[in-house]
Amino acid sequence: MITVANPIYDVVFKYLMEDRRIACTILSALLKENIVEVEMRPHEYSNDKRDSLSVYRIDFGAKVRDRDGSEHSILIELQKTWLETETLRFRQYLGVQYENPKNMTGDGTFALPMVAVYLLGHRVGNIEEPVLYVRHHAYSYDEKLVTKGLPNPFVDSLTHDSIIVQIPLLHGQINNRLDKVLSIFDQTRKDHDNQKVLNIDDSLYADDADMRHILHRLVMAAADADIRQHMNVEDEYYSAIEKRDTEILQRDYLLAQQKVKIEEQSTQLQEQSTQLQEQSAQLQEQSTQLRKSVQLLIEAKLTPEAIATSLGMSVDDVMRLME
Repeated sequence: MITVANPIYDVVFKYLMEDRRIACTILSALLKENIVEVEMRPHEYSNDKRDSLSVYRIDFGAKVRDRDGSEHSILIELQKTWLETETLRFRQYLGVQYENPKNMTGDGTFALPMVAVYLLGHRVGNIEEPVLYVRHHAYSYDEKLVTKGLPNPFVDSLTHDSIIVQIPLLHGQINNRLDKVLSIFDQTRKDHDNQKVLNIDDSLYADDADMRHILHRLVMAAADADIRQHMNVEDEYYSAIEKRDTEILQRDYLLAQQKVKIEEQSTQLQEQSTQLQEQSAQLQEQSTQLRKSVQLLIEAKLTPEAIATSLGMSVDDVMRLME
């Protein structure tokens, strides 16, 4: 067993992906393509300034070699997050890519094809697949798959594929190349006393030079004092975020309870108001009926005293109804 730095941490992940050989290895496995060259591209959003929707983002320009030996260029938008994050932030980053003129082909006619990769430190609903490939297809009006003329640079300029990795569902089972590459993110391998490091059986990768190179760099990261300090900062940051989110959840729960009580009270008041209105209408109806009865008895030449006796009322009440 060897101890390596946990690449779920942004500083470790960045250190890992800055190595072009490692970037090619990981991205080739994710995209299931032969990526022969990558370049980390600058972008407008800095990861040095944290906020409550923190997403660590790296943009790559990559060259893919096809089976026939030809090569083409693509963009890879890689985003990683620890906590559940509003999709708006992901969409904003993608929007920057779409509007950036540097992401066009040499003649500026079309945009380079783009793949969005999301490494999530949380689950997405009830989806059970650890890696989800979301690919676009073209259909005719009658829902028939269109393949003739595709891929097409105009179509590819306006759509993109996505790959979603749910890190909590990586449980160490290695059935293919991607499983082996992503196994370095498997959080079930965290050290019991120190979540900043993973304990990995390096014999599983003895016959894989690329994976040994990845492990070697992670060992170097674990031994780097500056990287360890940055990991401590990340822990403090996320601890503060989690504490704040817990307080917000508690506040929202109390507000929701108060809202329910206020709505119940409002309903009760509305019911009482309705009852009062009904009672008022009934009293008004009774008053109207009494007034009619008095009028009829007056027309029958009865005295106020006789009317009062007949209706079981006082003479004063009869006189008021006669007004």
